[in-house]
Amino acid sequence: MERNLVIANRLREVLLNGQWIANTNFKEQILSLNWKQATQKVGELNTIAAITFHINYYLKGLLHVFNGGELNISDKYSFDLPEIHSEMDWKIQVDDFLTNSEKFVEQVEQLPDNLLDQPFVDEKYGSYLRNIEGVIEHSYYHLGQVSLLKKIISNFE
Repeated sequence: MERNLVIANRLREVLLNGQWIANTNFKEQILSLNWKQATQKVGELNTIAAITFHINYYLKGLLHVFNGGELNISDKYSFDLPEIHSEMDWKIQVDDFLTNSEKFVEQVEQLPDNLLDQPFVDEKYGSYLRNIEGVIEHSYYHLGQVSLLKKIISNFE
């Protein structure tokens, strides 16, 4: 199997429909929440809504580059989600996340194999492959947080 397809399948696993590594995925976790659960604060931890926004922020930024744009994302803005005041606000965020997840996986599936080893925007950012693998690792890290937060929040109900 070509590398782009292997890595696209790994992305699909963590973001959309996998069960192999974590026995869950982002889509499964966030679709089962209402807006109050998603915004439930637990101490000083980020909310599930904030984590979802955070992962989506990077997906959008990388998609922009894949589509010929400049890399214009910054870590300092990656948790600047708009306030969520209703179920509709949460649904909009979830839909945006799922749409960008699908687009990201599709873009990776279409990447030519030789591009994976090329510098991503600038050599200081490493290769396309390194950045895509970073999305996978980063997503699993935060998926673990989301899973734990859901368990904690369920004790509040």
